[in-house]
Amino acid sequence: MNVLVINAGSSSLKYQLINVETHEVRARGICEKVGYEDSFHKHGFGENEVVNHVHMANHTEAIHQVLVCLTSGPNKAVDSLDAIDAVGHRIVQGGSYFDHSVRINDDVIEKISELTELAPLHNGAALMGIEACMSQMPGKPEVAVFDSAFFQTLPPTAYIYPIPYEYYEKYQIRRYGAHGTSHRYVAIQAAKFLGKPLEELQLITCHLGNGCSMSAIDHGVAVDTSMGLTPLDGLMMGTRCGAIDPAIVTFIEDHEDLSPQAMNDLMNKKSGLLGISGISNDMRSIDEAAQAGNERAHLACDMYAYSAKKYIGQYLAVMGGADAIILTAGVGENSASIREKIFSGLDTLGIELDLELNQARGGEREISTPHSQVRILVIPTNEEYMIAHDTYDVLKANI
Repeated sequence: MNVLVINAGSSSLKYQLINVETHEVRARGICEKVGYEDSFHKHGFGENEVVNHVHMANHTEAIHQVLVCLTSGPNKAVDSLDAIDAVGHRIVQGGSYFDHSVRINDDVIEKISELTELAPLHNGAALMGIEACMSQMPGKPEVAVFDSAFFQTLPPTAYIYPIPYEYYEKYQIRRYGAHGTSHRYVAIQAAKFLGKPLEELQLITCHLGNGCSMSAIDHGVAVDTSMGLTPLDGLMMGTRCGAIDPAIVTFIEDHEDLSPQAMNDLMNKKSGLLGISGISNDMRSIDEAAQAGNERAHLACDMYAYSAKKYIGQYLAVMGGADAIILTAGVGENSASIREKIFSGLDTLGIELDLELNQARGGEREISTPHSQVRILVIPTNEEYMIAHDTYDVLKANI
């Protein structure tokens, strides 16, 4: 089955065409700056990647551009749209409605729209992607894969906030989590790497990139996660502040005369690595500046690693230990210096990083010492394949 995986952002549209049975990625690309005059489309692999500077006023035009490139030209992946069997969409927020992936129908669309308030940058864009695919490929089966679904197993002690209970009842204010598709994928792969059933393992999964989240997975079941009602909660991130004293919000609003929306933008888009370093939200640039002696860049790196280290301690306590800690995403997979900072001093907890193995790059690998009681793994994430596989499973089961 060939599944077109769509990950729509507010002004972008990432995609892959994946053959689920063979795991082959037949095509990939991204439409950037959708809705702007200088929009462009990248399609292809490596040296064969083609950049088309074409105006895409909306996601419908972006999908049209994608389908043209998939079915024609030197980098075409299939001869016609008939060779695309289904479409899988990444949806960040499924609320309490969805604890698994589902085939898209009018009711599903209505619920995704209803939940847009909880993920305004993500669910709204996903709806545009769904509608664009429906208009360009009418009748093609489409499946919604929810980042929050994996965390519907959290117990009330983990997902209820200590505010008046009536707000949970009235507005369903609770911890929903995000990056669930990534956490689920790397947990499954880690179990294979360790040669044990997932149901026998206690894992701490660390999705560390521009967006960051961590999860405690106890015998295959997610029991806690760092992101909350929205993807703003939890760890320090590229531009998001993560967990802070809530009183800071009203303090800055009062003293800077900011509206709630302006304060929301400050916490989501101007904080984190960018806010502390004053340089960038990209860890590569910040690490380079830190190595050159920039004190604020050095502080940003230390804070980012310290944030992850604290959650490791929390989740060890929640589960009473762990068999392995898994690192994934851009920083988790590629930054040896951040990994070293995270695990420094944790040997008293039975967690020992092998400094030499930590320098290795690429692929699934173990970076803990032979004596470490808790194994440390690097597992590259593959959310797109997880979405394609879920799409296959849903359609096969006719869910």
